Amino acid sequence: MSSSDAPDAAPAPDAGVAPAHSPELLAQVAALPGLPGVYRYYDAAGQVLYVGKARNLKKRVSSYFGRQHGGTRIGHMVSKITRLETTTVRSEAEALILENNLIKQLGPKYNILFRDDKSYPYLKLTGSGKPVADPGPDAPDPRAYARMAYYRGATDKRHRYFGPYPGAWAVKETIQLLQKVFRLRTCEDTVFANRTRPCLLYQIKRCTGPCVRLISAEDYAADVAHAEQFLRGQTQDLLHELERRMMAHAEALRFEQAAEIRNQIGALSRVLHQQAVDVGSDADVDILAVKVQGGRACVNLAMVRGGRHLGDRAYFPSHVEDAQALVAAEDEGELPTVEAQVLDAFIAQHYLGVPAPGQLITSEPVARSLLQALSDKEEARIHATHAPRGQRRVWLDMARQNAGLQLARLLAEEGSQQARTRALAEALDLPIESLDELRIECFDISHTAGEATQASCVVFQGHRMLSSDYRRYKIEGITPGDDYAAMRQVLERRYGKVAEALREQGASEHLTRAARMPELVLVDGGKGQVSMAREVFEKLGLNLSLIVGVEKGEGRKVGLEELVFADGREKVYLGKDSAALMLIAQIRDEAHRFAITGMRAQRAKVRVGGSRIEEIPGVGPRKRARLLQRFGGVRGVEAASIDDLATVDGISRALAEEIYRALH
Repeated sequence: MSSSDAPDAAPAPDAGVAPAHSPELLAQVAALPGLPGVYRYYDAAGQVLYVGKARNLKKRVSSYFGRQHGGTRIGHMVSKITRLETTTVRSEAEALILENNLIKQLGPKYNILFRDDKSYPYLKLTGSGKPVADPGPDAPDPRAYARMAYYRGATDKRHRYFGPYPGAWAVKETIQLLQKVFRLRTCEDTVFANRTRPCLLYQIKRCTGPCVRLISAEDYAADVAHAEQFLRGQTQDLLHELERRMMAHAEALRFEQAAEIRNQIGALSRVLHQQAVDVGSDADVDILAVKVQGGRACVNLAMVRGGRHLGDRAYFPSHVEDAQALVAAEDEGELPTVEAQVLDAFIAQHYLGVPAPGQLITSEPVARSLLQALSDKEEARIHATHAPRGQRRVWLDMARQNAGLQLARLLAEEGSQQARTRALAEALDLPIESLDELRIECFDISHTAGEATQASCVVFQGHRMLSSDYRRYKIEGITPGDDYAAMRQVLERRYGKVAEALREQGASEHLTRAARMPELVLVDGGKGQVSMAREVFEKLGLNLSLIVGVEKGEGRKVGLEELVFADGREKVYLGKDSAALMLIAQIRDEAHRFAITGMRAQRAKVRVGGSRIEEIPGVGPRKRARLLQRFGGVRGVEAASIDDLATVDGISRALAEEIYRALH
């Protein structure tokens, strides 16, 4: 290796290095290799501060410890570093992928973080696309007639998926278009297999009626193939093929079939006219625009799939202010601006979880190493253009405008929310240094006449509801309907481990996450619930002043709530126009919503029996329906004897015994 390529020497301990760094840490920095890799900085409490990548670990990490950073944000971060971890990799592309996986996993304070959004919807076509033989005179096999459906979740190789789409409305609109043009089925397989006459969708010409054999499996498969062509953006090829088939039917004097295809061509032409976008040769494109203002940033992502502009979606990263201070330290000639760094972070974190299209149109230049990493991941060349022309320029201008509008809306909302947080802190005299760190946890109990009791814990922090920290607790071992016992159980389960961790760490200056209490614990209820919470906190040795009950006012009207304290303070009425009360009501209502949804899901699972009857061999949809109808539900079936079960039409004695054994 030539001298010009050699990494910078490690700094001597007296060369402007902060005295807080231990000799062991500096020795570790000096011993780092000049290889590509990923590094992590930790503070004294074991919390990760920053995750970064480097072409040369020794040179990059030494740059943090080899100079004075003063009172800047980066200086504040460097002063907290007590531990360093590194991982060497084979290439910068591998370093980039590992870096962003660790950022998503660890959520470091000084990295730009985008919410890990797993909610992208897809359009799903069941089956692999290979022909499946129809069984003949019996009921048609659902596998021979692909179903299109709205889908979220992990993909399955047995089916075909198109997307992702920016939102649910885009998928549902596409399904409606496919129903109009290709008339594919959307019904569940159990419904399909038990139809004896066509449904309403057939009557309004949104389905071809495969459930009652009004179309052959071959013709239906052709419609599915045409729908796939449409979804892939091969519209001109599709139109030519349909025209060819129409003429072939006409020449063979099959005028009825020719008329059907003519109508299909007309419907497709109308759809294409309505969705017309001059896409040139681009079938799948993502347009990305960044706006940074007031310490916040917005990335607006617009999607074109199959030649159709599907709409856009806004993303708001956190830690942008802290990341701004690191631009100079992290810049290696590829990311000269904060906007470019935000875009780099978004592309790296976003496309790790979803497929990347072949073309990206961006408001900022994209790092070459990032494009190479994406290309390696997709096993296809990914191109990026940041100075487009023509229609692409129009798309990018639209995305920029939307990013600005969305960011302005966010800043206005956050200003209002921060005012509410400040009002609450002042009203309750909360002893905190930073409003951004104020953490509130709120508990609620929900059940239906004692059935499926659930407790919820929602979290407010950083001026927003922190859904990643929400928790549900299944309450068991209490008298049905005893809300006080339910509250006791959930508080003991939530804060028992916290109290134990606090005792173990004692008066340590740096508490771990497990030992940190919120600044406020809200319980939905008055004196009774607060008294129960006080007993739990006294037993655990926790601060009683943290507990505040939200007692409903006269007539249970919103805005008349009073606050009840566990430490003996008098009740407080903040006033219906109080910003502090608005925030408390927002948090309380969110806890109530979260508890109710959990309770309903648990209740539905209990009542349906977790599909236990469906899992019994020999019990199909018709027999299951007869059993549920005869005995009034799963519980009735469970309570029935073998003789009772055998009286149901289609249930033999042997099957009745099998059902009884499965349910008991």
